[in-house]
Amino acid sequence: MTNPDWQSKLLALKEDLQATDSAAKNSRQAVELDQSRVGRLSRMDALQGQAMNNAIAVRRQQMLSRLDAALERLKTGEFGYCLECGDEISEKRLELDPTVCFCTGCART
Repeated sequence: MTNPDWQSKLLALKEDLQATDSAAKNSRQAVELDQSRVGRLSRMDALQGQAMNNAIAVRRQQMLSRLDAALERLKTGEFGYCLECGDEISEKRLELDPTVCFCTGCART
C-alpha cells in the first residue's frame, strides 16, 4: 500500500483516542463509599458507571495497541498486506478499519 494518507489517518485516530482517554480518567476514579455523603443506590450507579468506563478504557487501550501495530507495519512496508497469506487487503476494508491485518479470506478462517 502506497497511499501516503494512511500515516496521517492512523496518527489522527491515535491522537483522538489518547485525548478521549485523558478526558475520561475522572470517570474511572474510585467510588466514594461513605454512606453519610452518598446513598446506596447512587453508589451502585457510580460503581456500575465506573465498571463500564473501565471496560471502555481497556478497549481503547487495545485499539491504541492495534494502531501502534499498524503504524509499525506502515514503517516496514507491510501495511495493507495480509499477515497470513501476503495478499493485498482491499482499500475498502482498510477504510473501515485501518488496523486490520488480515484479508477477508484469511479473517474468515
